[in-house]
Amino acid sequence: MTQEDRARVIDRMNEAAALLTERMDARLIPEVGMNIVYALPDARSRDDVAAVSGRIVRLGGRVHPVGEIAFGASDHVARIVLTVMRFDPEIRSAANIRFSETFLLEMENLLFEICSFDRANEPPGVQTMDWGVASCCREGVPDVIYDRGAVGKEPMIRVLGEDPVTIAHNILKLSNRITYAQL
Repeated sequence: MTQEDRARVIDRMNEAAALLTERMDARLIPEVGMNIVYALPDARSRDDVAAVSGRIVRLGGRVHPVGEIAFGASDHVARIVLTVMRFDPEIRSAANIRFSETFLLEMENLLFEICSFDRANEPPGVQTMDWGVASCCREGVPDVIYDRGAVGKEPMIRVLGEDPVTIAHNILKLSNRITYAQL
């Protein structure tokens, strides 16, 4: 990939991170923190995927990116997008948000295509994200993939899209619906 490709990815990530920082309800951030990623076209490894270094966290009730946007800064969410790209190379971005039945209901109301997997059904010897994400993408890549967690694993919602600004806007649609909701 060229330096121009890398610069475009970083620019879109900065735009998405700014939108989330300024406008997202901090209650969408999971306990483990949130990340948003954007892969280069034809990405093969986490080093081809840009993310927020140190994740995005809640700080004093506000959304706070811990570090800068950098390639190789995510393992978990980068693996999600790398798996998704095997099924649809146009879907190059992903983000994780907190799981809530209320959030899922609102995402259904927003007409997002939603799929889930059960960690209890994971075959031995595979990584959860590789298996779980792939199991949801066989018939086409949904907008949202979630799981209800397991012992020591926080339940999670993953939002997928072509680029991080699209994902940020989709998360902000959800955020606007929950801002005044009782959670």
